[in-house]
Amino acid sequence: SDHIGVPVMMQRLPEAVPPEDDATATDSAEDEATTDAAAEPQFEAVNEAKALWTRPRSDVSDDEYQAFYKHVSHDFEDPLSWSHNRVEGKLEYTSLLYLPKRAPFDMWNREQPRGLKLYVQRVFIMDEAESFLPVYLRFVKGVLDSNDLPLNVSREILQQDDRVDSIRSALTKRVIGMLDTMSKKEPEDYAQFWEQFGEVLKEGAGEDFANREALCKLLRFASTKGEGDTKSVGLESYIERMSADQDKLYYLVADSYAAAAASPHLEALKKQDIEVLLLFDRVDEWLMGSLTDFDGKAFQDVTRANLELPNDAKSDDQDEASADLAKRIETVLEGRVEAVRASKRLTDSPGCLVLGDQDMGAQMRRIMEAAGQTLPPSNPIFEFNAEHPLLQRLDAESDEDRFADLACVLFDQAALAEGRSLTDPGAYSTRLNKLLLELLGDNS
Repeated sequence: SDHIGVPVMMQRLPEAVPPEDDATATDSAEDEATTDAAAEPQFEAVNEAKALWTRPRSDVSDDEYQAFYKHVSHDFEDPLSWSHNRVEGKLEYTSLLYLPKRAPFDMWNREQPRGLKLYVQRVFIMDEAESFLPVYLRFVKGVLDSNDLPLNVSREILQQDDRVDSIRSALTKRVIGMLDTMSKKEPEDYAQFWEQFGEVLKEGAGEDFANREALCKLLRFASTKGEGDTKSVGLESYIERMSADQDKLYYLVADSYAAAAASPHLEALKKQDIEVLLLFDRVDEWLMGSLTDFDGKAFQDVTRANLELPNDAKSDDQDEASADLAKRIETVLEGRVEAVRASKRLTDSPGCLVLGDQDMGAQMRRIMEAAGQTLPPSNPIFEFNAEHPLLQRLDAESDEDRFADLACVLFDQAALAEGRSLTDPGAYSTRLNKLLLELLGDNS
């Protein structure tokens, strides 16, 4: 209760008196008077009657900061970090902001009441003043004490006050600055923070245009040159590792790390030793739809039709040589594909599905459909590896029925590799069993 502005008095317990022996025991009147006086209640102040955030930072110990955090947040753990700051000038206010170690269970409920404890001239106003930080920083706890706002301030007034906008902008930058410092000086603590709050911070990179560049520096991803599914690669470190002829930031969105790491879309990039960011959080496709570039370099989705690589080994002559096979496959897959073409991105797999430049990705489509949205149908582009033995065998197939079965199986396998659901799993199973039986029959 040190931050309460009035002294809190509590009765002092009488000190224990050691038993007297016969040699020192007396029945004098003076001793009786002393005993009677000790019996009277005595009170003492148990708090400093001075708000912690009004004290100089040098006078507040880490233990006091941590104890106060537990008071304002009702958290049982110590905070990961905090920032205590006093602003004087056009606006006068003091802020004490904390970053928790763990995300609350209701963090994804954007409508949940949240915000800072608001004081005006040390008079408590409200518990959850949400106007002073954006929604994507809803995990921040702490206190704001302003000398400029009126004592009768309400939530409605806060939403219309220019002073609130100024404080909000300053506090937002302060939290981002705290995270930037932590990421550089305490990378282990930042890795812990990112594990708990990274997805929420991605909301800010997509929503907060004014702070987008600073927020993008805080983003962390897994990558083809990272340590498994650990999200430790920042955009700045990615750019530092880029080759001189690379001018794009390549990324891939999938439902899981395993699906992303095994995607056939990575084959040509791996061959050229190009690092690809692997994104598999539920907000990633929405995030990348909001970002166009970083540090002057454009983002490039490797699953899109317009993929451009620094050293493209494929030639237009190869495309022309595969044109007849593409037409035959497109006839079989009519109504299921937007187009069929030879691939410049495949080196090992026989085929893959490619999104049109304006098409919605599979992850975002599932999210929209789960929310009850009705979306127009969208067919992918089927790209095949003309140098793969399966495609060479398919090109030489003269039996049109067998050709159709093989083409459909290759298309369905490409869909499964993308994590898509088959439109007709029964037909796929029937075709595959038929081909297996023919194979076994040939070898018997």
